[in-house]
Amino acid sequence: MAAEEFNVIDGLYYTKEHLWVKVDGDDAVIGVTDYGQHQLGDVVYVELPTVGAEVEAGEKVASIESVKAAIDIFSPLTGKILSVNEDLKEDPSLVNTDPYGEGWLYEVKMSDDSEIEDLMTAEDYRAYIEEIESEEEV
Repeated sequence: MAAEEFNVIDGLYYTKEHLWVKVDGDDAVIGVTDYGQHQLGDVVYVELPTVGAEVEAGEKVASIESVKAAIDIFSPLTGKILSVNEDLKEDPSLVNTDPYGEGWLYEVKMSDDSEIEDLMTAEDYRAYIEEIESEEEV
């Protein structure tokens, strides 16, 4: 599948682990990208971080189980967990059906906003997906 077939929203930041980051001041909401949820398949369980926990960039903060795989989610940012998406406990499939909306994972108060510079722009992420997809076709 070509990168154009996946929804990548301009104005968000992205990681190579297929997470999106929406920055609003010092706060950032984090979720799984459309490409990421497609790779996972049907999500059946989401384990979320604890509200109030301090997390480091690169630290495991959550996990997602799907019919195809179980993956760990590593925080792209350092900070304090402000909130988690409680709706995912009842309906983990929101990660699949609305990855950039109702399927968000958690919100963090950033302690170092320079970490954003390590993330990809939408344009970079589209190119990254294109690269992955072309490698898989070989």
